[in-house]
Amino acid sequence: MAMVTETNTPGLRAREKAIAEQFIGGFPWIMVIWPLVNTSLWLALWPLVMTGALPLWAGFLIATINMTAAYLPSHEAQHHIIVPEGSRWHWFNEFIGWYALIPMFAPLTVLRVTHFEHHRHTNDPLLDPDIPMAANSGWAAIGRALVKGQPRHDRYGMALQRLGTSAAKTATLHAMVAKVGQYSILAALAWSGHALEALLLWWLPLKIGLVYINFYLSWAPHRPMDGRGRYKDTRAFRSFFGNIGSSGMQYHIIHHLYPTIPLNRHPAAFRALRPILEERGCDLGGL
Repeated sequence: MAMVTETNTPGLRAREKAIAEQFIGGFPWIMVIWPLVNTSLWLALWPLVMTGALPLWAGFLIATINMTAAYLPSHEAQHHIIVPEGSRWHWFNEFIGWYALIPMFAPLTVLRVTHFEHHRHTNDPLLDPDIPMAANSGWAAIGRALVKGQPRHDRYGMALQRLGTSAAKTATLHAMVAKVGQYSILAALAWSGHALEALLLWWLPLKIGLVYINFYLSWAPHRPMDGRGRYKDTRAFRSFFGNIGSSGMQYHIIHHLYPTIPLNRHPAAFRALRPILEERGCDLGGL
């Protein structure tokens, strides 16, 4: 099949858009229930473990799962998918976005501004905040994720400084408050005799969760992170752990093409758009 380009096929783009619009809209209940359960469960771990009702090792395992699951609902909120901008109920979109991130102690404002930069400059070696995840193999990507979490490799902070917009300045302030707050709480827990709880219910699960999130959200859908352009910068892929085990990222190409399609509809949208994506020459990863 001959490949086509987006510039000389307005009819193909119109068909693509018409199909995609069928999957936009509605209320994503799963993205509301998900963070309410996940964050509430993580918060409940603290009294359960501290009172001896739950073993610390079990709390650690649950907390690690909580961390890997914390980001995605906020990702939907970043794109105003839960409740669109302009609605009188948009505050609920923001509430879900912030509440989902409590385990990560990451401000919604920071993630929204930097994530939009990722969309604008996907795989740009200078402007994409996620470019530190560029790697040629999965093991190398895990190593990149470990390094990315170190302060001297803070490309998100660099992106906020470079932008200098009102939203970026607000996000920077929120980031500073969150970081000081997080380490103050960790220090207070350690000082009060709960250092192991702080380590195994928060610090270490967060580190593990961030490696997972960066691997599946930043690296796997974009590897080797050198493709540029609407139909080249993101790919579909088949994960050993399936779509659920990879946080729905097997079909992340759909998100980059149409960011307001809810995550739970990506598989169906992919199947509907697949013939057009094949014509575009997209990397569909054998799906």
